[in-house]
Amino acid sequence: MTNPTTPAATPSRTLPPEALDEWLVALASELGLDPALVPTGAILDVARDVAHDVARPAAPLSTFMVGMAAAQRAAAGEDLTAALHDAARRTSDLAGRWTDRASQTAPATEQAP
Repeated sequence: MTNPTTPAATPSRTLPPEALDEWLVALASELGLDPALVPTGAILDVARDVAHDVARPAAPLSTFMVGMAAAQRAAAGEDLTAALHDAARRTSDLAGRWTDRASQTAPATEQAP
């Protein structure tokens, strides 16, 4: 009998790289988006930076906010692609500074005499 916690019994929730493109095209179609407008690399970079420098749960929320910010700017007349890349860059930059901020505000540890 197989142990239910072994990897063989637990289906993988990770898509192989070739399936990611297929998923994104299907999702874009479902949501009525042009898949060519999705800057996959930039969004994955943001998710990585935020997960590493802030917290893992902040990654999906941050990428959602990048999309919201870009959509808001595009609705105001800016180029959507430029707005997405700018929002992604600014988010990654903030995540990098967040680590510095966290280390500056951490309480000092007591040293033994």
